Amino acid sequence: MHDLKGKDVKLHRATGWAQGRLLLLLLLLTGCESAEQAGSSASTTSENRVIAVAAAEVQHRDLSRRLLLSATVRPRETVRLSAQTRGIVQQLLVEEGDRVRAGQLLLSLNQAEQRAELARAEALLEQARLAYRRQAELYQRELTSSSEYQAQAAALRVAESEYQLWQTRVAFGTVLAPRDAVVSRRWVELGESIREQDPLLELTDVSQLVLHLGVSELDVAYLTLGQQVEVQLDAMPGRTLTAQIRRIFPTAELSSRFITVEVALPKEAWQQGVRPGFLGRVNLTIDSRQDALAVPATAVVQQEEGAFMMVIVNERLEKRAVQTGVQRGQWLEITEGVEAGEVVLAALASEMNEGQRVRIVGWRG
Repeated sequence: MHDLKGKDVKLHRATGWAQGRLLLLLLLLTGCESAEQAGSSASTTSENRVIAVAAAEVQHRDLSRRLLLSATVRPRETVRLSAQTRGIVQQLLVEEGDRVRAGQLLLSLNQAEQRAELARAEALLEQARLAYRRQAELYQRELTSSSEYQAQAAALRVAESEYQLWQTRVAFGTVLAPRDAVVSRRWVELGESIREQDPLLELTDVSQLVLHLGVSELDVAYLTLGQQVEVQLDAMPGRTLTAQIRRIFPTAELSSRFITVEVALPKEAWQQGVRPGFLGRVNLTIDSRQDALAVPATAVVQQEEGAFMMVIVNERLEKRAVQTGVQRGQWLEITEGVEAGEVVLAALASEMNEGQRVRIVGWRG
């Protein structure tokens, strides 16, 4: 009896241990299955989750760099007339603002003394000519020596030079306009006594008005002769003149490193009321990029292997490698990788994953 009871106890213990192992195995399997289902559910939820984003459209924009400079309107050519002889102003025929023609008499000096000297030189010249003719006849007839003949010829040349000298001095007494111009300044009055090199008049060629701009050595390389620029004048608000670059000076100023750029105003500027001394403001285009593809700079992620953006295609993100150009303010030029009209993530592209579903709730641009 005792043997049977011991066997029953052992059998019961074995059966309980087997049942315990089976229960533990079932619990482990159930736990694994629950974990797999939870992971699958979380993955599905992440893929299907829609994130609200701000987007931007790839567009053509003017990314040209511009310089705003100012300068004073000045005539391209100004002539200052000075006295070439002494005398008293006998005639004064012009004043500031008068238009004059080339060869027109502007003023004359009292030349009584010079004219008297000219008359004396003329008489001496006639006397020297007569003496030379007599000496020449005698020399041809071999009635005088060669040295006497040559001496008389030299005396004639001296008389001619003296006459030409006083002719020139008398001519200095009349001041003629060297070109068509406008009288911009007058320093003398009628009856005033003047000496050599005293300033008399200033003539200005108003047919060509210009601006002299100081441009940095870093920017002047982008400018070309004939390039059109817009000029606005403070004295003529609301009006814009189309000018062009006429000349770029060959050297820079040592102190400022600026290079002078001459901008020519239209030929009709004077007739339109523009005057020397007006302040002009010039809008210069530097590094022209008038039709560049551009996106907000925040849309592009720069990495060692290159730049990329997130393009929104069918409400999902697509990673796109791009080539970038210049940046102007908040806009960055894209030279390769996207086309006009495509929509890109406007910011935080580095924090998003390719394939992520998105919903556009705002626009940049």
